[in-house]
Amino acid sequence: MEELEFIIEACEESMINSIKHLEKELLNIRAGKANPSMLSSVKLDYYGATTPLSQISNINTPDAQTLLIQPWEKDKLQDIEKAIMLANLGFNPMNNGESIIINIPPLTEERRKELVKIAKSEIEHAKISVRNARKDANNEIKKIEISTDQKLIYEQDVQNLTDKYISKIDSIFISKEKEILSV
Repeated sequence: MEELEFIIEACEESMINSIKHLEKELLNIRAGKANPSMLSSVKLDYYGATTPLSQISNINTPDAQTLLIQPWEKDKLQDIEKAIMLANLGFNPMNNGESIIINIPPLTEERRKELVKIAKSEIEHAKISVRNARKDANNEIKKIEISTDQKLIYEQDVQNLTDKYISKIDSIFISKEKEILSV
């Protein structure tokens, strides 16, 4: 019985990891609002080491359409500006001598629909991952020598977990879709 509990716990842990991965991937889909994570791919040479922008500056969002980058060392402003341009994010940084300001252009309706499709694709990947965890758990349950009735009970527990996490994924999609489509 202990082995069965372990299988169910491992299955649930795998499903939780699928949701964590999904949430991380959805953060990369910008919904028209400025978010410091938009610059997570920006890295620059900082005293000989390739360093993420977030480790050498403060990145704030004074309003929904603006990112404000305040480096800890003012002499790095031009390097930061160049790194943002090289990251090819489609942003046009403005250097005012104290900080760098990036205005985030509003999304077009077409682009919003495209982003919803990308989000839907990530949702499907997460659902597949959850279903694979269910399949793996059910295969492990079938290998254990217990009565068929007990196997059915544990398989039902795994199915209940699957339903719970698929439902969570659906609610994550609904809120992300709403966020993307709201102007």
